Amino acid sequence: MNLPLQLDRPTELRETQSIAHAVTVVMINYRTPSMTIDALQSIADTREDLAVDCVVVDNASGDDSGRVIERAIGDNGWSWCKLILAESNDGFSAGNNLGASASDGAPILLLNSDTLVGAKAIQRLLAALESNRQIGITSPRLQWPSGESQVSCFRYFRPTSEFVRSASIGWVTKRLPWAEVAMPLGQDDRHEAQAVDWTSFACVLIRRDVFDRLGGMDEGYFMYFDDVDFCRQVNGLGYDIVHCPDASVIHFRGGSSSVKRLQSARKKRPRYYYAARTRYYAKHFGRSGLLLANLLWMTGGAFAKAKALLTRRPTPHCKAEWRDIWINFLRPMNGRNR
Repeated sequence: MNLPLQLDRPTELRETQSIAHAVTVVMINYRTPSMTIDALQSIADTREDLAVDCVVVDNASGDDSGRVIERAIGDNGWSWCKLILAESNDGFSAGNNLGASASDGAPILLLNSDTLVGAKAIQRLLAALESNRQIGITSPRLQWPSGESQVSCFRYFRPTSEFVRSASIGWVTKRLPWAEVAMPLGQDDRHEAQAVDWTSFACVLIRRDVFDRLGGMDEGYFMYFDDVDFCRQVNGLGYDIVHCPDASVIHFRGGSSSVKRLQSARKKRPRYYYAARTRYYAKHFGRSGLLLANLLWMTGGAFAKAKALLTRRPTPHCKAEWRDIWINFLRPMNGRNR
């Protein structure tokens, strides 16, 4: 059970004029220049008294993204923002590491291009981060444009989670609540900061010394599971990951990646998703843990198939998922991740 976290002092933002750059925003663009520019505009609209610089990394989009974003930066006079053109698309972790390495020692705000920052959101995340040295990461309440909250806080993936996720049966989930990954934080009107296992990296503020101590994000992940992996490492250093629902960010979920859309349509997800899943389980649970996770997924899948036959409804699984979970099983840490 995650209880409200006691902060050392109120989360009112302290004066930051003496800090050269209170926060460094790192944003990755991949063929979403219009969204990226909108996200930058939302930062410009909410910076106010907070010193912010921003690094946009174009992850080798192969289109005119770089030109469009560079022109917008110049036309709007955003001197606090700079653009880096990556030579190749090496994934989410690599892009964020590249952006972080091009910035100073301020805390790092990783921000998706498909977001709009709410008023005082960055200030509140920074205030919470600075309120307690035990906090390594803070995250906001993610919401749809309608204002409805998204689920953005989670329990760790563990092998038993694969059984619950694959079975997707209510009575199974109720009997194994600790194995359900999603946490319903942010779905009510409470505004207490709470420590969680991990949080969506659509928007997170990370203490710079923690980021540097870990050597950045694990570039063995192309995309997905890199966020939970990083949070596990932060927890391993003795720091908390804290959800701050009084800071809000609009998230057009799926705008920067097709995986969510493919999942909703039960279509085949890209190889890199399953390669990341394999790497995560092997890294944190060993080869035997990876095998157990896959076998539990198959067991849950049998339950889901039985339910589908009885109800004449399709299973919740993506196309060929029973096979794709075995991607890179023989080479979990160095297999192809694209």
